[in-house]
This record gives sequence, structure tokens and C-alpha cells, in this order.
Amino acid sequence: MAELTIAPEATVWDGWLRGRRAVRAKRDMQRTDSARGTLYDLASNDYLGLGTHPVVSTGAIKALRVAGAGASASRVASGTWEIHRDLETALSNYTGRSQALVFSSGYTANIGVLCGMGGPGSLFLLDAHSHASLLDGAKLSGAAWRTFEHNNLSAAEHLLRANRNAPAPKPRVVLVVESLYSVLGDAAPLEQAAALCAEYGAVLLVDEAHSLAAVPSGSAVRAAGLHQAGDVLVTATLSKALGAQGGAVLFGGPNAQLWREHLLNTARTFIFDTALAPAAAGGALAALGLATGERIAQLAANTRLMRETLSAEPRLAGRVEASAGHVQSVRMNTPSRAVSAVALLRERGYAVNCFRPPSVPDGVSRLRLTAHANHHPEILAVALQSVIGTILEVEP
Repeated sequence: MAELTIAPEATVWDGWLRGRRAVRAKRDMQRTDSARGTLYDLASNDYLGLGTHPVVSTGAIKALRVAGAGASASRVASGTWEIHRDLETALSNYTGRSQALVFSSGYTANIGVLCGMGGPGSLFLLDAHSHASLLDGAKLSGAAWRTFEHNNLSAAEHLLRANRNAPAPKPRVVLVVESLYSVLGDAAPLEQAAALCAEYGAVLLVDEAHSLAAVPSGSAVRAAGLHQAGDVLVTATLSKALGAQGGAVLFGGPNAQLWREHLLNTARTFIFDTALAPAAAGGALAALGLATGERIAQLAANTRLMRETLSAEPRLAGRVEASAGHVQSVRMNTPSRAVSAVALLRERGYAVNCFRPPSVPDGVSRLRLTAHANHHPEILAVALQSVIGTILEVEP
């Protein structure tokens, strides 16, 4: 039998893959896809604890029986089911907007809306802490784009003014922010941002991934009184507070239908992607009915308990980053110690996230603890003490 030879191309790729792995290991950037299993959940984004709620499961099963496991086609090629339209109507009603367009994920919604607004005549100005999906959408859009210092509207105005005074200004400008940021958990000044956009004739795009169904009134844009502002677009995910899967773009004002029609015809992640699985749409629709003020208030109470417990530990002074959102962070000195703390907590029955470079724009490694509405306060208090003890054990 002839001796098997390895093609030179395979050798090159093998060396490259092994080299990249070595670089990740040296920089403490190696990740795994470990499962949460039956661990006490301080890690997921299922803020309201609806992911396994029987009503949500029933909604998913009902849609599954009607439409099957998948939509079988894109929304513009026979992949739209009645459950998609029902979900879009419910999302519009819940947020006070006029129209909605549902995507297969929050990631594809962000890429789709920015690419649909892009082109050589557009300029996107993104907060420096914008989610990767927003940055990717800007890069793919064909538009010019810039970032400005996090939550610094003076810096954003400087860029708006520079464009206005340029010899050939971009006629279409979009200011991109998140209602609640995933890194520090701080909130964007939405009313001021909207006023700034109105002054410069720009559109404000707000990613409500961490606020939809997780803040009073169910929407940060609605709480700011901007839900019927025509020059404010909203994206959101259905995979956090609603415990399901999918994403959406929401429109208000007199041109809401025109905006929806435009994205339906231009957003490549809508046109060429198989539609959101009907079961996920059914689960999200059922979850909206459970995302009540009472449940959101319980989430807020558990968030306060988490924030106050962590902040009260004197040995963590200066390291707890109390946030406006439902994720609280504790700074760790090195990525490797953050990973070690997560591993120890897994052994002790707790699922906790750690964020480290390059996922964080400021290069700081953090343990991230997420509050949930369905946590019993007494059990949560015990869990938090275990977390604190583990952190101090890893970094005494």
C-alpha cells in the first residue's frame, strides 16, 4: 500500500491552528463551551426565569405542532408563519411601537438593520462599548463609521458637527447606543441622545437587548417617552428576559411601516436567513404575557440584593462595579484568576460568568453575576456568600 502523504496546505493550516491556540493560552484567552447543567444559575441572561416556565414551554410546543421544528424557508420565501406575525404584533403592543420585524437572532437583527441603512452615503457613530453585532453590522454595511468614548455625548456631538462641517458631509447619520450596556451595566442617556440626533437630523438606533421586558414599562425607550419617535429605531433580543430565541427591530412614528418595508427588502440577514423557528417564536410570544410589572419588580429586588451584598463586603472594596442593569461585576486581577474562580464555583454548584479580553473593550477581567426574578432571596443570599468566599480564596 502506498504511504499516505499530507498535503503541504494541510501542514500550513495545522501549524497555524496550533500557533493560534498557543497565543490564546499565553494570553489567558482560551475558552470552552462548558454546559450549565443543574448548577445554580448566576450566569444566564434569563432575567425573568421564563426559559423553563410551563406556559412558555406550552407556547413553544403549540407552535411546534402547527409549523414543525423549523420555518423551512426565509421570511420572504414562504417561511413566514402566523406565529411570526402574532409575535410582531405583541412586541409592538408591549413596547408601544407601531411595527416590528422579527429576525432569527438579536445578532442578525443588528447586522440586518445597519446593513439595510448602510452604503456610501451613510455614517454610523457607535458608542465604544457597543456589542460585537453592532460593530460587525457597521463594518459590513458599506457605510463610514466611527466610535466615540463610552456614554460621552459630547464626543458624539463632536463627530456629528465634524460631519456637518465636512466638505462632503454624509447625508444619512445614525447614532448607535445600547439602553443598558453589557460590559459595565450602565445606562445610556436616551432622552439626551434623541435630542442630539434631532438637532443634527440623525437617526438614533437603540439596542434594547438587556432592557426589553427587564425594566419598568418593559422598554427603556418607552420609559424615556421615545416609543413613538419616528427617528428612533430599536433592536432587541428575545433570548434574554423572554427566555426564548430570536431578535427584532421595532419602529414607531408615521414612517414605521415604511421603515419595516425597507428592511424587509434590504436586510440580508432577513432575506437570506431561514426564519426564526416557530417554536422559539411561540415561546417568546407566551413569555411576553408573563413579563409583568410584578415579575420585573422581583427581578429589581433581587438585583438590589445582589448589588448590596457584594458592595457590603469590605475586602472587595473598589472591585465591585454596581450597575444600573441586572448584571453585577467584580473586577479580577488577571484573566487566569477569573477563570480559576469560575471553575471553583462550578465545583461548588454555581454557574458564574467571567468576561475577559478580548470580549471587554477596556481589557479588564471580571466575574459577572446575573440576577433572576425566580431566585428565592434567602437562597440567593447564601449563593452570594459562597461567591464572595471563592473570590477571596482565589485573590486573598
